Amino acid sequence: MSKFGGSNNKKEVPAVTSSSLSDIVFMLLFFFMVTTQLRETENKVIVKLPEASEVAKLERKDLASYINIGTPTKTYQATYGTDARIQLNDSFKTTADIRDFIAAERDAMSEADRSFMTVDIRADEDVRMGIVSDVKQELRRCSALKIMYSARKPGK
Repeated sequence: MSKFGGSNNKKEVPAVTSSSLSDIVFMLLFFFMVTTQLRETENKVIVKLPEASEVAKLERKDLASYINIGTPTKTYQATYGTDARIQLNDSFKTTADIRDFIAAERDAMSEADRSFMTVDIRADEDVRMGIVSDVKQELRRCSALKIMYSARKPGK
């Protein structure tokens, strides 16, 4: 008889417990819920961005305020027609409302960031230039002079 067990004494590997699996799943779920950013505004206008020869990326998107210009989507065409409209946040506005929009966007920013505020105009490629120039004139009146136009890269 040997001192250490013989070869016929095999130990079984314990089964993997799944008790902590639910903790891990909930931790991942919580992580993705906290870090995911949802869309802040609903697109009520159709905007197909024009093609640009050169594109530069916006440095800080948190300092950008967006103005969408385009034809209303199918659900809003019965109410607002098919002419180009201006969308500020979640509602249709006119050029007279741009001043209040810019003032509200500036008030939401910190004092140090207000000078870096950029207005991003997302205009449909088929929109007439008259409404875009009206928006630019109103932005000039309320001293929002940093303007950026959204465009798509060539070939996309």
